[in-house]
Amino acid sequence: MNRHARRIALALACVILLLVAGVAGAQSSDNAGHVGGRFAAADGEAVYRGICQGCHMPDARGAQGAGAYPALAGNPRLVSPQYMAAVILHGRRDMPSFKPAAADEGRFLLDVSLSDAQIADVINYIRTHFGNHYTDSISADDVAAMHR
Repeated sequence: MNRHARRIALALACVILLLVAGVAGAQSSDNAGHVGGRFAAADGEAVYRGICQGCHMPDARGAQGAGAYPALAGNPRLVSPQYMAAVILHGRRDMPSFKPAAADEGRFLLDVSLSDAQIADVINYIRTHFGNHYTDSISADDVAAMHR
């Protein structure tokens, strides 16, 4: 192999290496908030911002378009934290289930699931923000009892 061909081969190898590294980096940053199928956010606000606002919007006013995503701001159904937990655990219409999943269970949204504590935290966050002023709350134990 002559000197010119070696340079071309080396340049091509560098380009391929950079492309592979870029794809791997993009994949890991896309999934940075997810750990083994679980959303890694620690509190209700982070869960809302990381998952819920994608459909229900940052201001919780909902959206319509390819699907109908109800407003969580001023929604009278939020009077029941158990109703909210049932919807998050089991899904409803266009909303997928986010219940803690068994390892072999096929799921929507790349196996994103929430712990019982995260579900309780996001419910309590939504019910006390966006113009909602509910004073009662739901616990992780309450959520767990709904799917055992």
